[in-house]
Amino acid sequence: MAKLYIITGPSGVGKSTISKRLAKNLEKSVLLEGDDFYHQVVGGYVQAWKPGNHLDIFWKVCIDTINNYLNASYDVIFNYIIDNDKLIELKSIFENVETKFVVLLVNEETILKRDKERPEEHQMKERCLVLLNEFLNNNYDEKYILYTDKLTINQTVDEIINNKKYLL
Repeated sequence: MAKLYIITGPSGVGKSTISKRLAKNLEKSVLLEGDDFYHQVVGGYVQAWKPGNHLDIFWKVCIDTINNYLNASYDVIFNYIIDNDKLIELKSIFENVETKFVVLLVNEETILKRDKERPEEHQMKERCLVLLNEFLNNNYDEKYILYTDKLTINQTVDEIINNKKYLL
C-alpha cells in the first residue's frame, strides 16, 4: 500500500534536500514540491503570505495530484509549509492512507547559513527567521518535530523512514 510523507518546516530548513533523498530511498515514489505547484500560477501571482493569494486552488491541485499518485501505488513525498489547521484537514482527507508528518527545524544560525547558500533570487533573508519563529510558536505536537542541526541527510531520512512516531 502506498504511503504519504508530508514534510514541512520553514524556508531554508532542508525540506527539498531531505524530500529528494527520501524519494530516492523509496522503491516507487514521487516527489511533489509544494512551491513548484504554487509557482505554476503566472498571471495574477500573489505571494502565499499576502492577501489575494491563490492557496485555495493550490490545495485542490495538490490534493488531487497526491491522490492520483497514491491510487497508482506510488509513495508520495509532499513538502510545503503546513500549519496545524491544514494538518487537521490533510489528516481527514488522507485518513485511509499511512501518513507520516515531519516538521523539520534547525537553530537560527543554521537556517541563516543555509539561506545564504541558495541562489540570490531564492534567498529569504530575514523572512526565514520570521518563518522559523512561526514554526516554533505553532504548537505542533512534539512527536512530529525533528531537529536536523546535528544530523546528516542520510540520518534524517533514516529517522523519517524508520521511526513510527511520525505516523498521523
